Order: sequence, then C-alpha cells, then structure tokens
Amino acid sequence: MSRIRRCLPALLLYGALAAGVALTLSPLLWMLAASLMPIGEANSYPPRLWPSTVTFEHYAALFTRLDLGRYLLNSALLASAVTAIALFVNSMAGYAFAKFRFQGRDRLFRGLLAAMVIPAQVAMLPLFLLLKQFGLINTYWGVIVPGMASIFGIFLIRQYLLAIPDSLLDAARMDGAGEFRIYWSLVLPLCRPILVTLAIFTFLGAWNDFMWPLIVLTDSSMYTLPVALANLLGEHVQDTELMMAGSVLTVLPVMLLFVALQKYYIAGIMLGGMKG
Repeated sequence: MSRIRRCLPALLLYGALAAGVALTLSPLLWMLAASLMPIGEANSYPPRLWPSTVTFEHYAALFTRLDLGRYLLNSALLASAVTAIALFVNSMAGYAFAKFRFQGRDRLFRGLLAAMVIPAQVAMLPLFLLLKQFGLINTYWGVIVPGMASIFGIFLIRQYLLAIPDSLLDAARMDGAGEFRIYWSLVLPLCRPILVTLAIFTFLGAWNDFMWPLIVLTDSSMYTLPVALANLLGEHVQDTELMMAGSVLTVLPVMLLFVALQKYYIAGIMLGGMKG
C-alpha cells in the first residue's frame, strides 16, 4: 500500500501528460484522417474519426488541378533562403556584441532589446514603403530582406558566445588568424547547438508566415503555401477534405524538420539557458 502511495504522484503526473499529448495530437490526427476521406464525409453527422474508404484523390487534386506544388516550392525556397542568411547575419552580429569592444556597444544592445517590445505590425507600413522605394515589392527579396536579421537571434547567439573564453580567441589571433577566420573556423563550430536552435525558429517562422508575403507579393504564381491555402479556402470553402489535405502538406514538412532536429534544439535551449 505504501508503495502505491509513493507511486501515485508519478502516475498522476504521467496521466496528465498523456492526456495533454492526446488533446494536442487529436486535431492533427483528425486533420490527417479527414484528408483521406471521400468527398463530403468530413461534414457528416455524427462526425467520423476515420475514413470509411481511404483515398488520396484530394492530394492528387492539389498538385494537378490546383498546382500546389509551385507554392510548396516557393515556401521551401524562401524559408531556406531566410534561414541561411539569418544564421549568417545574426551570428556575426551576436559575435560582435559578445566579443568586440566598441564605443556605445552596451547602449546599442540595450536599445535593440527595448525594440523587442514593439509589435511587428507597427513596422509593417514603414517597411513596406521602404521596400517600395527600393523596388522590392512583388519580388522574393521583398520577403527575404525583413527576415535577414532579428533582435531575438542576435540576443540568443550573443548570450551563448559570452561563455566562450576570450583567451581562446586571443590564442587564435596570436597564431595569425584574422577576425573572419576566427569567426568562421572557431566560433561557428563552437556555437553549433544554438545555431540549430535558431535555424529551427527561423525556418518555422518563415514557413508559417502569412501576413508579410500576402502584403508584398501580388503575383499569384509567387505565393507561399499559407497564402495559397488561404485563397484555396475562399474558392473551395465546402471542400473540407481538400482543405485538410492542403493543411497536412503545410504542417508535415515543419513537423518532420522539428522531429529530426529536436535533440539539437533541446540541447541549444538548455545550453543557452545555462550559459546566458
């Protein structure tokens, strides 16, 4: 009896966690099941939890009739480009704030942190007008440029790099290494866990971004997957199964990416919290 009492808190905790996992996964599982249902079955009453007959016709329609493959490729290219450029720019800025001493460094960094409280929507109009002056509206660069650097990314890498001993960098300088060589060959390998963490954050944000591509891109052939899926909703509002198939295609790549890199993500978060 005493053993049961000792195990009871753990059992209750695991039971609550299992219930939370079930509640979290149930909408995703129904979305997948609905995408495989015949036409009209997802709207039946009582609602079905599993298709009576599994069909892939909705996925075929997305790629043949609605050309969703183009939008999937657009999202993949834009999210990958934003992630690669943001990692390079944020890591260089974080390295400068962590290891270089220049006048006004701390004041500038505090100013950047203060700017994090400003909602992104406030900056959309001036950013749009600025990009319009540069002729970047309705171009992929108009989507990429705003994501090339972020205050959060600079802060994350700067906090991580503060734990790297200055003596290690000084030894490389004494051996004749230049600053870019030190950054590329020494600093980047050392901060790989936090770079993977930032890459996941950046890729997810760019992949799921709806508002900014909708504002900047006017040519429908350049739409990203979330924007194209929203337009699809307006045209096929009754085709629930078709919409669920499009939602699966939107969610699946980022879920697979997170599952593949979750150990690096968790390591980066833990190390960043310990070293920050």
